[in-house]
Amino acid sequence: MRRVGIGEIAGVVSQARDLYADDPAAIELLDAYDRRLNEPLRLAVAGVVKAGKSTLLNALIGEQVAPTDAGECTKLVVWYRYSLTPRVTVHLADGRTERLPVRRSDGALELDLGSIDIDEVGWIDVAWPSEHLRTTVLIDTPGIASLSAATSLRTTRFLTPDHRPSDADAIIYLLRHIHASDVAFLEAFRDTVAGSSHTVNAVGLLSRADEIGSGRIDSLISAARIAERYRRDGELRALTLGVIPVAGLLAEGARTLRESEFIAFRALAALTREQRERLFVSVDRFTRASADTDLSVSVRQRLLARFGLFGVRLGVALVRGGAHTSSELAERMIAQSGLIDVQRFVADQFRSRVAALKARTVLDGVTDLLREKPRAGATGVRIAIERVSLTAHDLRELALLAQLRTSVSALQPEDEAEAERIVGGAGDSASARLGLSDLATKADVREATAQRLAHWRMLEQSPLNDRTTTQTCRVVARSLEAIASEVGAAHPGGSGSDIMPSR
Repeated sequence: MRRVGIGEIAGVVSQARDLYADDPAAIELLDAYDRRLNEPLRLAVAGVVKAGKSTLLNALIGEQVAPTDAGECTKLVVWYRYSLTPRVTVHLADGRTERLPVRRSDGALELDLGSIDIDEVGWIDVAWPSEHLRTTVLIDTPGIASLSAATSLRTTRFLTPDHRPSDADAIIYLLRHIHASDVAFLEAFRDTVAGSSHTVNAVGLLSRADEIGSGRIDSLISAARIAERYRRDGELRALTLGVIPVAGLLAEGARTLRESEFIAFRALAALTREQRERLFVSVDRFTRASADTDLSVSVRQRLLARFGLFGVRLGVALVRGGAHTSSELAERMIAQSGLIDVQRFVADQFRSRVAALKARTVLDGVTDLLREKPRAGATGVRIAIERVSLTAHDLRELALLAQLRTSVSALQPEDEAEAERIVGGAGDSASARLGLSDLATKADVREATAQRLAHWRMLEQSPLNDRTTTQTCRVVARSLEAIASEVGAAHPGGSGSDIMPSR
């Protein structure tokens, strides 16, 4: 299977630059596309006000760098990218830039605009030495459906611009319940990105999932059931690739757990069952003066602010269950928070196809430029765009994935579900595409590939197909042929004892 390469897309941009050499605005746009092609995945975090965006972003970065209070910087688009040294730069609307001092308070980065008027700011760029930013540029956006129209408008303009592709390659959208504003925003993002770029590249997170069960230990189990219902049956199916429950506050607290906090958890774990039950009955009871614990009210208030009542209960249970060090407790908390599921989803669905996502966006952007500013001699650029679009199979997979999610198919329901999975709807590895265990061997993959390929070739040849169904079957069969080539299915004498690697 021929996958699109960043180099050939850069070649298209270079051709367009020659064509528009005398147009400064066009050159500026094409330069931006070039920079985009050379960057890691751009992943935006969006959602309604107080959905927990900045908290999740801190958990993904592994440090408290995104402001979570109601300060001015939470009303702006803020980019977080990797750098060897910390640096904060304000990009003003008029094109100028200003550097901000890098200051931390109680371990958290402080973003203070000082004398800069917020209305003059376009966006803020934070360069930070976190290993988690090496492969992903994370973008924090202001809450939509804000009481401030200007605040919501900044996110809308950034993620769903009217006359150009979105600056984000993919989006994590946080929601607490499905509201009309959530659906409307995701539809706009799909129409901006999927409508032109032929892909669905959003994932929904059921944020603050620990609050669904009023902070009970089994809250995330209840949240998982709700998320699965949204994923299968709700309006979100056509708008996102999945819905994942996550306890963002727990994830942030665990990723930044301090030794003093572990000591406090250990002290709570040493209490009797009756004492713990009295303390944990409610937020009010946990933070009032009590003879049941020697921990001060201020210490308990800080624990609650950092982890929530669910996180405190869970932390104590994990310490009692054998988490003997702060690192062990942090690891087990992270495993319970849903953060690993989010990271795995981003890796499987977005980073694994980042070249295709960027290629589709840049090709659409150059196509729009050719249409808006027609030039003699543009035929060569158009031919290059068409050649890439027609020959890169991963772009066809993205188009089919969007089609299966957003329109009615003539396939049988079980074939439709399998088609979605084979073109990468559940992940990009061969085992994920075939619905096999991650421990599947090459022999398992070869056998499953041969069976499914025969099935889809037969479907492709059915005289009852309409044109769309035949094209769908052809794309699915081509994806299976690529897997067969990868595992040597055409050479049955090969060894099949080793575990399949990711693609």
